[in-house]
Amino acid sequence: MRILCTNDDGIHATGLAVLEKIARTLSDDVWVLAPEVEHSGASRALTLTDPIRVRQAGPKRFAISGTPTDCVLLGLEHLIDGPKPDLVLSGVNRGQNIAEDVTFSGTIAGAMQGMQLGIPAIALSQTRGLRDSEAPIPWETAETYGPGIVGTLLKHGWPKDVLMNVN
Repeated sequence: MRILCTNDDGIHATGLAVLEKIARTLSDDVWVLAPEVEHSGASRALTLTDPIRVRQAGPKRFAISGTPTDCVLLGLEHLIDGPKPDLVLSGVNRGQNIAEDVTFSGTIAGAMQGMQLGIPAIALSQTRGLRDSEAPIPWETAETYGPGIVGTLLKHGWPKDVLMNVN
């Protein structure tokens, strides 16, 4: 299985490292294409008037000056060698993506772009608590339960015009 990982918190985000660990429990063919800097709240934005710069940050790992949508598009059209990915994972977002948040979320947008290009896609977000927005994020929760949740979703499948949003 080939997996494309992206996020909206940037290439150096803790959540992206957690997402990569989740992906590696499923496959050894993992590609990471993430924004060079944070793009939270970018929604489905595309970079149209500025040049997009790509920096290789390791094997199968790229930092891109654009949005999460740009990252998925560039990955699928130009950067990933060989067959297209079988799965797009986006996240693990720093904070939840629920209710109206999903319309602004760059995390959701990364998954949505994969889905629109015909690839099953899952957005993952780690809540820090609805009452205490300053509480530390328990990344170990996503790292512990993420592989099982993603595996179960893949086992059961879902319609091609749907992306999964896991919080």
